[in-house]
Amino acid sequence: MFKTLFIIAFLIAILYSLGAGLYYMMSDKGSTDRTLKALTWRIGLSVLLIVLIVIGIKTGLIRPHGVGG
Repeated sequence: MFKTLFIIAFLIAILYSLGAGLYYMMSDKGSTDRTLKALTWRIGLSVLLIVLIVIGIKTGLIRPHGVGG
């Protein structure tokens, strides 16, 4: 259960960062670097989530399964 909540929290943070990047892009009109920072955070969180999932699979904490299985 904790693993699922952890992954969902990461996904919410990624979506928040994506939304913040969109908002900054529309409101700042290129005058600041807040869009770049928000999208950099999104990429960093996405890469970290993928790495953590791979580590979880390799250590046996996460057991992948097929569709319907």
